[in-house]
Amino acid sequence: MARGDKSAYTDKQKRQAEHIEEGYENRGVEHEEAERRAWATVNKETGGGKKSGSGRGHAVSHESSRRGGHISGSSQSHETRSQAAKKGWETRRRNASS
Repeated sequence: MARGDKSAYTDKQKRQAEHIEEGYENRGVEHEEAERRAWATVNKETGGGKKSGSGRGHAVSHESSRRGGHISGSSQSHETRSQAAKKGWETRRRNASS
């Protein structure tokens, strides 16, 4: 199979990629980049195109789609964290001199 050839994918995988691509485009990602990300997501979730042979299936994880590009870490914004750190520093400084 040549790179970029989608003939080995099931109809369901093609529909998934199309739907994921639309979601990326709605968030402002360019068409080509959205398509690339969509197929990467489908590959990660389903293990790529369909493969022949029994016993080659595996559990399908939808974690990639569920996260939807969210970055892990603090839910606070940078500004909020920075203000909290400054406030704590001021409090510790004030209490140390007392």
